[in-house]
Amino acid sequence: MTKAIMIQGAGSNVGKSMLVAGIARACVRRGLSVAPFKPQNMSNNAAVTTDGGEIGRAQALQALACGLDPVVDMNPVLLKPETDIGAQVIVQGKRFATMKARDYGKQKAKLLPPVLESFDRIGRDRDLVIVEGAGSPAEVNLRAGDIANMGFAAAANVPVILVGDIDRGGVIAQLVGTHAVLPPEDERLIKGFAINKFRGDPTLFADGMDIIAARTNWAPLGIIPWFADAWKLPAEDVMDIASRKGGAIKIAVPRLNRIANFDDLDPLTATPDVSVEIIDAGRPLPGDADLIIIPGSKSTIADLAHFKAQGWDVDLQAHLRRGGHVLGICGGYQMLGAEIIDDDGIEGPPSRVAGLGLLDVRTIMVPQKRLALSNATYIPTNDAVTGYEIHIGQTEGPDCDRAWLSLDGRGEGATSPDGRVMGCYLHGLFSADAFRSAFLRNLGKTVTQHDYAAGVETTLDALADHLESHMDIDQLLRLAD
Repeated sequence: MTKAIMIQGAGSNVGKSMLVAGIARACVRRGLSVAPFKPQNMSNNAAVTTDGGEIGRAQALQALACGLDPVVDMNPVLLKPETDIGAQVIVQGKRFATMKARDYGKQKAKLLPPVLESFDRIGRDRDLVIVEGAGSPAEVNLRAGDIANMGFAAAANVPVILVGDIDRGGVIAQLVGTHAVLPPEDERLIKGFAINKFRGDPTLFADGMDIIAARTNWAPLGIIPWFADAWKLPAEDVMDIASRKGGAIKIAVPRLNRIANFDDLDPLTATPDVSVEIIDAGRPLPGDADLIIIPGSKSTIADLAHFKAQGWDVDLQAHLRRGGHVLGICGGYQMLGAEIIDDDGIEGPPSRVAGLGLLDVRTIMVPQKRLALSNATYIPTNDAVTGYEIHIGQTEGPDCDRAWLSLDGRGEGATSPDGRVMGCYLHGLFSADAFRSAFLRNLGKTVTQHDYAAGVETTLDALADHLESHMDIDQLLRLAD
């Protein structure tokens, strides 16, 4: 029977996703066949899988750490928030329903069978499955019907390692408090604990480890110092999107309320010649930006209204008058057009709204979502581009006659007559090094070639080294028995 271990957090954003990726890479380097698994994820940053579905971006990174292609069974339930109280529910890679949180709470127990089915498939012929929890098991008010933490661990009989985040403070209370509130049958599943994001001298917390171990009877697996290169890995959580000071090319990105698939920014952030500045609500778009990127959105019409409410539409016009460039990707591409037509009410009440009017195109929202891994060519230089499409809506208009990508034998994207406003549906295109350099050179700046994929691999290896030094991987593997 395949071994499995589950990494749960004593709170949200304790670093579970990165720990799973690093542990997976460490175990692969030991010669084990490893696969990642997350029963339920919540993220608008999704990855398109090789079997034609979508999963959370973190599981795609974890698959890379394992040397595997991402497949839907790695994340069988994905929640993609559309409003503050509702989300699209993706089950085994496909849209299942759109539900309010209260309704999903009543229905989620019905999703346990497909979750266990996916877990069974992903573990076949593997030495180890590393499972990632979501949120915290201490939320015992949500225990009924749970499929993300202890509900899954109990159903699949998987031992658990609980991780605390010392950077937030109160880590002893995080772990001992979780022990205190869990029912005995759940608490027995936790076999060990670890402390993450420690800054300073870890020996100063030795007494703290002893206190936690004495009060919980869980095995201590280590104090993991802050991993400074974490920013070099693709982020999944919208809270992890941050400005990054780099070179002379300045790219500004407005933070949309429902920003989606923001992994387009990762290769740019990693490029030494580029500085990426994330612009929060209430701040103007900077006047000295070379390029403004309007990213993808899970709720294009609502985010377009938010964009205009900040006055960013006025800032965008001023940016273009100064000779700047604009790129819209997916939802951002739709916003750049003259109109968005949603007669069927796919994103809310039926509506037709004026876009930013910077591209002569119109978008019609359609219920069918396009999910595809795509190979393209950057027409100006003939450089190869690999990416993915994940969108609803069809965009057409005169500016599409100036497509700047050739995708699967068809033109993709649109360009304004002066060439300074561009849009497309292809995500992930900046991962292609030659294209990224050529695109940035169009801004009139010098660009040094940078191997983005190699940088991610190097960082995964560094993360594995980091965990081998500070976490008891041997003990973790014994607990997986």
